Amino acid sequence: MPPARGLTCNGGRRARRRAANGRQPNLPPPSPPPRALPAHFRLCARSTSGAEPESARARGAGAERGERREGERAVTGMGEFKVHRVRFFNYVPSGIRCVAYNNQSNRLAVSRTDGTVEVYNLSANYFQEKFFPGHESRATEALCWAEGQRLFSAGLNGEIMEYDLQALNIKYAVDAFGGPIWSMAASPSGSQLLVGCEDGSVKLFQITPDKIQFERNFDRQKSRILSLSWHPSGTHIAAGSIDYISVFDVKSGSAVHKMIVDRQHMGVSKRKCIVWGVAFLSDGTVISVDSAGKVQFWDSATGTLVKSHLIANADVQSIAVAEQEDSFVVGTAEGTVFHFQLVPVTSNSSEKQWVRTKPFQHHTHDVRTVAHSPTALISGGTDTHLVIRPLMEKVEVKNYDAALRKITFPHRRLISCSKKRQLLLFQFAHHLELWRLGSTVATGKNGDTLPLSKNADHLLHLKTKGPENIICSCISPCGSWIAYSTVSRFFLYRLNYEHDNISLKRVSKMPPFLRCALQILFSEDSTKLFVASNQGALHIVQLSGGSFKHLHVFQPQSGTVEAMCLLAVSSDGNWLAASGTSAGVHVYNVKQLKLHCTVPAYNFPVTAMAIAPNTNNLVIAHSDQQVFEYSIPDKQYTDWSRTVQKQGFHHLWLQRDTPITHISFHPKRPMHILLHDAYMFCIIDKSLPLPNDKTLLYNPFPPTNESDVVRRRTAHAFKISKIYKPLLFMDLLDEGTLVAVERPLDDIIAQLPPPIKKKKFGT
Repeated sequence: MPPARGLTCNGGRRARRRAANGRQPNLPPPSPPPRALPAHFRLCARSTSGAEPESARARGAGAERGERREGERAVTGMGEFKVHRVRFFNYVPSGIRCVAYNNQSNRLAVSRTDGTVEVYNLSANYFQEKFFPGHESRATEALCWAEGQRLFSAGLNGEIMEYDLQALNIKYAVDAFGGPIWSMAASPSGSQLLVGCEDGSVKLFQITPDKIQFERNFDRQKSRILSLSWHPSGTHIAAGSIDYISVFDVKSGSAVHKMIVDRQHMGVSKRKCIVWGVAFLSDGTVISVDSAGKVQFWDSATGTLVKSHLIANADVQSIAVAEQEDSFVVGTAEGTVFHFQLVPVTSNSSEKQWVRTKPFQHHTHDVRTVAHSPTALISGGTDTHLVIRPLMEKVEVKNYDAALRKITFPHRRLISCSKKRQLLLFQFAHHLELWRLGSTVATGKNGDTLPLSKNADHLLHLKTKGPENIICSCISPCGSWIAYSTVSRFFLYRLNYEHDNISLKRVSKMPPFLRCALQILFSEDSTKLFVASNQGALHIVQLSGGSFKHLHVFQPQSGTVEAMCLLAVSSDGNWLAASGTSAGVHVYNVKQLKLHCTVPAYNFPVTAMAIAPNTNNLVIAHSDQQVFEYSIPDKQYTDWSRTVQKQGFHHLWLQRDTPITHISFHPKRPMHILLHDAYMFCIIDKSLPLPNDKTLLYNPFPPTNESDVVRRRTAHAFKISKIYKPLLFMDLLDEGTLVAVERPLDDIIAQLPPPIKKKKFGT
């Protein structure tokens, strides 16, 4: 099998400027196939080995020794596992192109260079609650909210699209007939939409309850419109282009001023100056950022330059202003974010001036877009990170809002596992990879790295047809079925294994109602397939031999079309739990084919859930880090869950800023709950007492020379390991074996285009 090819994020300052100037960007060459790294085991409770080169393991030996004593203490509490530490998932997120903040709902929309759009609920601990898959023909250049909570995007295909935030699909697309669209802005009232096009036209659309309707064109300009901003009164707009800024009267559609920007950069005259962003303030000031590295202030009434700040040796690519207009933030191609604030000239003066107060360097590459919420500065760019930097003077309660966040990976699973055959299925944008884990016959003591007797095998590279991204995928527990879905098609494959050979056969004539599946899940015995559509329906498909049969569909509750984003099925196949985007969880009886119960509503969305074997207790994790246990047979919360809610979790547990993405259970230890987020793996032992805030959460074990009585008295329910970072997937393969899939950030950065070189003192 050919090795998997790495994905690269196309973009960067030079590529974007060439695109803006009408030339095709030089895309970076594809990255070479990943080096085959050996997978290793470590027999340990708290620390594991990695698929690392020998030198890396030697460098980390000291740290591993530091963890080993703690691991030996944890043997009784956590159990002893062999751990596959997998690092050959060559996943690279797409770069961030634009963000849009909605002050009414406190939500953030993020678009990526592959056309993917994500919606984060900032009130729910910055959880990625909605997701719209990308498309090869959609290069999104602009994103905005209008009419309250309606989300629009526009891009280089010349279309304006609106997203259905309930069904999680695209409502419609309208051609603006102006060529590629570079910019878009909603009016202050939210009833009108403005787009700037390749042909120099500025087009105004009226937002109706069901669609958008073209209203009129403004005076056409000589070059493409790269940025737009409304005056808060809605009477004028500012449009940034190449070499100049235009001010339009909205009522007449005519240009009232044209302000020529200075091409000078560090004393050298540039050929062109691109106005990447503009912001129109209430007092008539227009703030512009451009490719000459300048932030400039203009008087829109007279069309004159008031003040200029040279802040970078490269492009200043984005700007966002606070709602109160007392501060704004800009992002540069050097990866720096600058914060400007309106401060008094003197301590007792009523006169104020704009002052650059704080620079932040949280990015390695271009900062393509910024947003300004009431309490934070938000930025994103080529390095794929979404960075939320809190404004400490604006944060009243020092909890979630006071933490610096850097979100890199999606809050959904891209990996599924066949425990029986020890296979991993990796999901990429346009292909799937199937790997068989390695094995060892060696033995060793706690903490040892065991050599592999058989290396991991890349069994299958399954590429999709067409321009659509893969939404979801899954492999059956027996390893004989693979299913995945795009927006328009659903695919099901049958796998046959003969010794070391594998054959693949596609199941044809899939019914159209299965397309655009948001979640796919196989039953434990691999005889049933559960499919959640974007219209809220849940389909049950019977699998036998190489064929399928549609058994039943659970229709959404009356009056709703809420999409179901998470599924969980019991090990006996009798119960199916489904969670939607509004934090609701419904439990269905698969044998009787009816709704069994609905878990009481909770204010925060569900991030992960699973049904425990034997007890059929549903364990649910929410974005605020709360974990509930609900008895499906009894239709009520369990005693353990009520105890947890009465006593409360440890404050350090609640202050974690990454959501739990997977929950599983030990087949022989019914009191254990296994769960993980991107930076932590935890086993909750329900037989032990919960830790209080005075207890050390991450190191609950007393010295080894203490008696067993003391050890039992001081132990608590949480056994936590932070060895694996970032952790994209972890699950039990059998009673004594875990698999952990990591994606080191350095490996991602190595596959990105090179950043702008900055000269440092003394070099």
